[in-house]
Amino acid sequence: MDKYLIISLGAILGANARFLLAGWAAQKFGTNFPYGTLIINLTGSLVLGFFLTLISDRLIVDARWRLLIAVGFLGAYTTFSTYTYESANLILTGQVWPGLVNLFGSSILGLTAVTAGILLGRLI
Repeated sequence: MDKYLIISLGAILGANARFLLAGWAAQKFGTNFPYGTLIINLTGSLVLGFFLTLISDRLIVDARWRLLIAVGFLGAYTTFSTYTYESANLILTGQVWPGLVNLFGSSILGLTAVTAGILLGRLI
């Protein structure tokens, strides 16, 4: 039962972090492009790559940290379903280029970010 509570705590924190960051990005950059989702996907990929590499290769930590951070926090923080919806919505409303930039930008830059996280984790 404690596993579910740990995941839930991480999810609460991740969902609120996502909400706050998405709101900040909308205020800072506007709402014509889903900047918040892109930022969230990239930072989530970076942190996931870094964290999992660090705890798998460098540190011995309690397995509950993986549940809290990787499953709970980052599971609620990252927004794959949202980014695909927003990309499709942009394309279907005639904003093909922004939709494709969001779709492929998140994928390619997300891959780059997770790779950077893995490499950072290996450096420590």
